[in-house]
Amino acid sequence: MAVRHLLLPGVVALIACGSDAGQGRAAGTTVATVAIDGRGIFNAQCALCHGRGGDKSIGGAKLLHVSTLPREGMVAVVTNGRGAMMPYKGTLTAEEIQAVVDHAMGLRTKKE
Repeated sequence: MAVRHLLLPGVVALIACGSDAGQGRAAGTTVATVAIDGRGIFNAQCALCHGRGGDKSIGGAKLLHVSTLPREGMVAVVTNGRGAMMPYKGTLTAEEIQAVVDHAMGLRTKKE
């Protein structure tokens, strides 16, 4: 009988934690969304050919700072590749590709 009384508080404590138990966070908190660094990925993966400002054309790379390609087209090119550009669908997640495209589209405001 004494053993049951000792275990009961521990069981109650585990139940009180709910589904957040074992998740490394306090009960009732949510998982924070980590922002994907599109600029960092662009600089690491794309800048060699496109330049950090989108104003280089190494190996036939398109000038991104003057590109008129719509967003969906740019996502398709980054995902599937085009010409000498490799596809990134096996290297980057869909979210990372979106972040890179967001950054590349932001380069359009730069003047040549």
